[in-house]
Amino acid sequence: MADRSAIEWTEATWNPVTGCTQVSPGCAHCYAKTFAERWRGVPGHPYEQGFELKLWPERLDQPLRWRRPRTIFVNSMSDLFHEEIPDVFVEEIFRVMGEADWHVFQILTKRHERLLELCDQLPWPPNVWMGVSIENRRFVHRADYLRQVPAAVRFISAEPLLGPLEDLNLGGVDWLIAGGESGPGHRPVREEWLIELRDRCSEEDVAFFFKQWGGARPKSGGRLLDGRSWDEMPAERSTVV
Repeated sequence: MADRSAIEWTEATWNPVTGCTQVSPGCAHCYAKTFAERWRGVPGHPYEQGFELKLWPERLDQPLRWRRPRTIFVNSMSDLFHEEIPDVFVEEIFRVMGEADWHVFQILTKRHERLLELCDQLPWPPNVWMGVSIENRRFVHRADYLRQVPAAVRFISAEPLLGPLEDLNLGGVDWLIAGGESGPGHRPVREEWLIELRDRCSEEDVAFFFKQWGGARPKSGGRLLDGRSWDEMPAERSTVV
């Protein structure tokens, strides 16, 4: 059975790598790190090592055993383009995704530079969607790197959204996910930041998905923006460029 996900924009998670290190402000209250560190030192637990990076080669074939088609978030507990993950392991993950062509795989990274470094040596089957996280205006350049990746669907996760993204270029982007931060010490998101993103997505034909307002818990603030939910999903481009 697949690892079912509570994340609204996906159906399941696959973690052939766990653990990560912080690279930007969006990592400050990382839900994955908080969860993993709860189990540090517990013998035999998958997170006995806490949030230290760990490869799980025995998990590589999991999607091949999940026969029902589903949308799968890859490395929800890590970053596939972390500098300590060997190139050959990233390549093997891509090989599995290409072989398991009845699924859709969603990859999200904050490591845009390594993404571009490895891009040309990786296959990009049409069932692999590639995204970058952009939490404030300092990191809108991650979208420039994403635009150079020949993925069938390119997307941006503006979550946690920590400031306005008025300088974000949505060219070549198919989908934008936005949301506030949740958990202890969460930083509030402003409605005007979200409305501006939603309106620009509408104008530029980019699918818009509002995940949450955030708060003490993920569901604290609900999911309504401007009186309704926003659950748009991208349409795959017929030609990869």
